Amino acid sequence: MRVRGRARRAAVLTGAVLLVTGVLTGCDSPAPSGRLDWKRCEAPEGGSEPGPDWRCTTVDVPLDHARPDGATMSIALIRKQATKRSERIGSLLFNFGGPGGSGVDILPRAAGSYGELNTRYDLVGFDPRGVAGSSGVRCRSDAEQEEASLTIDMTPDTPAEEAAFIEDGADFGAGCERLSGTVLPHVGTTNAARDMDAIRRALGDRKLSYFGISYGTELGGTYAHLFPEHVGRVVLDAVVDPTADTVGHARNQATGFQRALENYLKDRGQDPGAGTRRMARLLRRIDGNPLPTSSGRQLNESLALTGIVTPLYSRSSWPQLTEALDEAENSGTGDRLLQLADSYNGRDENGHYDTRNHSQRAISCADARARPTAAEARALLPEFRELSPVFGPFLAWDTAGWCARWPVDGEHDAPEASAPGAAPILVVGTTGDPATPYEGAQRMADELGEGVGVMLTNKGEGHGSYGESGCVTSLVDAYFLDGKVPADGRTCS
Repeated sequence: MRVRGRARRAAVLTGAVLLVTGVLTGCDSPAPSGRLDWKRCEAPEGGSEPGPDWRCTTVDVPLDHARPDGATMSIALIRKQATKRSERIGSLLFNFGGPGGSGVDILPRAAGSYGELNTRYDLVGFDPRGVAGSSGVRCRSDAEQEEASLTIDMTPDTPAEEAAFIEDGADFGAGCERLSGTVLPHVGTTNAARDMDAIRRALGDRKLSYFGISYGTELGGTYAHLFPEHVGRVVLDAVVDPTADTVGHARNQATGFQRALENYLKDRGQDPGAGTRRMARLLRRIDGNPLPTSSGRQLNESLALTGIVTPLYSRSSWPQLTEALDEAENSGTGDRLLQLADSYNGRDENGHYDTRNHSQRAISCADARARPTAAEARALLPEFRELSPVFGPFLAWDTAGWCARWPVDGEHDAPEASAPGAAPILVVGTTGDPATPYEGAQRMADELGEGVGVMLTNKGEGHGSYGESGCVTSLVDAYFLDGKVPADGRTCS
């Protein structure tokens, strides 16, 4: 597991769904502006078509944007046209986060939340390069993933566990290179942002209207930096801190998830300090003695931690955490925590894993230049345990294991988001956001620049505020539909 910055709605992801197949091709010309061959979407394996209102297509883009005349790859798109065609504004492109989330998969299931916007916008989702239908990265078989989930301790306590943890990270990267080596060097966020401009042109839009959630905010900030003159109406919700490097992101998430855990405990009438210590003790017990489950699988510490993380993304899921902890502490079994962990890890009841975690890792490691060593991660442990006794140790170790001996160099320490001359961009931060803490939204608004970043604060819980806060939803709708920009510093409570 890696703690993801992802939209709440991205939690609806199930198995790997490939509605449109993206393949590497030769030097085919891209589709002319505004002319795409939209066709009825194919049914995903084991599922059904998204419905008669949805159409799918692909856009060809350079595999390497530094070599525009070289090989190309296909980016998968899905669209639902505006319901009031006579009042249509244009296209509204979505990215729901991850990185690794499939917009082609998520948007049809999330579209009910965007019905008001769909009256005047075509809703458009896409699979970023390296994700699902856009030459999705693949790194391991189901059996290999299952073996790692059962045997690798993500908070190693001994030299042997530490060596196995780092070696597993290196093995994962080697698998990505072996199975997806052609696209692996090219799946970073900068390339995905350039693809977004190709999508804009292919859709025939003069400006890009865009709704980015979680990692989608980093992608949106990168686009604004590269193409400020093409920025239309853009909303960034649940914002990734653009100033943070690898360790900084881990520090932010330790702070954010501990804050969410304490808010959860307060909501349950428990003392946050005592509740945190009790949960840390539970994890230590499970580390020594994994819990049995009715499936025959065991719940180890790593899976238990994943199960605790999952419901903290949304306040509406807090009762699930209460039930899972009650079972683990009082019944000595781990069925509910394991079910939550499987949902997070993309594992179905038959032991099949989707590949969004493969894509997430490949994109993250293509972006981040830093490659902390095990010794450097170990040195972070005192600070991170202080930040969060529950989540801190894992997040400290993750800085070293995630991109261990990765076969591709990362691009930067932190992404660039300055966008002088761009139209106003609405930046929405939620004070209780666990995965992308509120402070990151403030920094994004600052980085975008004066007159560009417009800060909107949502006083609440959870990862993402549109559809959760009536105040935020109304302001975002007015911005997209009527061009009304809220006053910078507006607060919804």
